[in-house]
Amino acid sequence: QVQLVESGGGLVQAGDSLRLSCTASGRTFSNYAMGWFRQAPGKKREFVASISWNGGNTYYADSVKGRFTISRDNAKNTVYLQMNSLKPEDAAVYYCAVDLSPVSRLRLGIANYWGQGTQVTVSA
Repeated sequence: QVQLVESGGGLVQAGDSLRLSCTASGRTFSNYAMGWFRQAPGKKREFVASISWNGGNTYYADSVKGRFTISRDNAKNTVYLQMNSLKPEDAAVYYCAVDLSPVSRLRLGIANYWGQGTQVTVSA
């Protein structure tokens, strides 16, 4: 059974940093794109960042460019999201996802597997 388990969320102040992790089990995803999404209360889930299978290509939502960095460790079947200079508007449940398509559809919001999410709260 495939599972994606996120961790690293929490309550921080504006300007602080957090590092989210998502570890997959049940199969290896080293050949597939992985990404992060978030959903704030009352809002639709939105794309945050994605990374290609070998880490060679990364993509970010405009709202997080320059502040967030996505990376992965295929040996650990894990993807990370380093979040710096956090803002109150970054508060949301963050989900990791994996897309098995040969051409990643993550920026379209399409994925084959989703994690359960980890809460990030940012106080002003």
